[in-house]
Amino acid sequence: MDNKEREKLEKRIQELEGEMYSADFWNDKEHAQFVLKEIERLKGELLGEKKYDKGKAIISIFAGAGGDDAEDFVRILYEMYTAFAEREGYTVNLLSQSPNTLGGYRSISFEVVGKGAYGKLKGESGVHRLVRKSPFNKQGKRQTSFALVEVLPEIQASEFHLDESELEISFARSGGAGGQNVNKRETAVRVVHPKTGLSVFISEERTQERNRERALEIMRAKLYKKHQEDEEKKRKGLTISDKVSIEWGNQMRSYIFDPYQMVKDHKHNKETTRLHDVLAGDLSFLF
Repeated sequence: MDNKEREKLEKRIQELEGEMYSADFWNDKEHAQFVLKEIERLKGELLGEKKYDKGKAIISIFAGAGGDDAEDFVRILYEMYTAFAEREGYTVNLLSQSPNTLGGYRSISFEVVGKGAYGKLKGESGVHRLVRKSPFNKQGKRQTSFALVEVLPEIQASEFHLDESELEISFARSGGAGGQNVNKRETAVRVVHPKTGLSVFISEERTQERNRERALEIMRAKLYKKHQEDEEKKRKGLTISDKVSIEWGNQMRSYIFDPYQMVKDHKHNKETTRLHDVLAGDLSFLF
């Protein structure tokens, strides 16, 4: 994209964002939703992500504030995306997992493979919030917990150079059963980029070399996305922040079980009372 095209996109985004400050913007909900969706589309084009829309999506989910409930929330989101993938005819491949003893996950990474997977799932990136009566609380009190969803495209080596001399690569045991899986448990690979603090842990492939390849693939995607986002912030004169707090105030979507049932997407200003349908993989309310 040349500077003229970029300036044109930036100008259109500014025009649309300017509409949001008008007093009657939300009076026409249909137009407001169109504007929000168009802004997101144009920003994605500006970051150069649109060309990856037809490819696969690499998704990682991390537990945030909320203890056991947050780790259970990671499980809920993983099952939601797995169900969505099944509805769309996509394939899900597990890359790594860090389970707790209660059936939840501290983190989990997987890829969704199928035509258009990244395009449909890239909007899921961000902090998600869960509100419900906690099954881990003896008093059954309402608990708010958070999880961070990261969605990355597949970036080819020819598109973005990954300097392995800047990486720290180590090997560890994977979690899992014994017996026939013993060899697999010793093949996990962790890749860290000290300069940015980014890290990748892959454990589900059969060989150490394959786990290493997958870890480098994901690190390339992480660094590419960070580079694109940092460049965009520099152009706008914004401060570059490397971390997002996985807690109150940063959520892009809320899943509310109690005192009423609702899913509210704050990014697109859309909501639905079909909470259980959404958790069963029906994300059609967003499209």
